[in-house]
Amino acid sequence: MNIIHLQAVPNDEPSAADLAAIDAEWPVIAAELDVLDAEIALITAGPAASALDRRRVRRAERRALAARRELTADQVEDGAA
Repeated sequence: MNIIHLQAVPNDEPSAADLAAIDAEWPVIAAELDVLDAEIALITAGPAASALDRRRVRRAERRALAARRELTADQVEDGAA
């Protein structure tokens, strides 16, 4: 007796448009990961956090904002926003 009941998984592969959207958003994703890394380093440092740690977070946030701004500008140009 088989107690594992598996159903067929539909073919939900991403379309070319989905992959293009991910590719377009990748700079934002990467920049947000950099922000997360900087914040983790700052939190991990605790009371020993230096001005350099805080500056790293601010710079990463500025890069993430610039990436979002660029993506939005590209979408507006393409008429997708």
